[in-house]
Amino acid sequence: MHELGITENIMDIALDKAKEAQASKISRINLVVGELSGFVSDCIEFYFEFLSKDTIAQGAKLYFEPVPLQLRCRSCSMVFHPQDTLWSCPECQSQSVEIVGGRELYIESLEVE
Repeated sequence: MHELGITENIMDIALDKAKEAQASKISRINLVVGELSGFVSDCIEFYFEFLSKDTIAQGAKLYFEPVPLQLRCRSCSMVFHPQDTLWSCPECQSQSVEIVGGRELYIESLEVE
């Protein structure tokens, strides 16, 4: 259900930016969504359709750019995408890693008229 809150934030940001640009219509919103963000694109689309009614964003298309999980080894500093659920470095096999990508959720850009 947290998709409702984030979709409200997306709408607020998009409407504010469109107003700044003196746009009459938002036609597309490009979103970047990390694999670990926990957000479900279908749910965001569902809530967006409901929230955008009677606004300049009504009918706008949402496009989602997925960002895969990316880890950095704390031992050798190698950055990698894990291949399985065991998060060990493919270079030195250390399991001391930190997440450096895949938690993102933000508006990359808007297309307006």
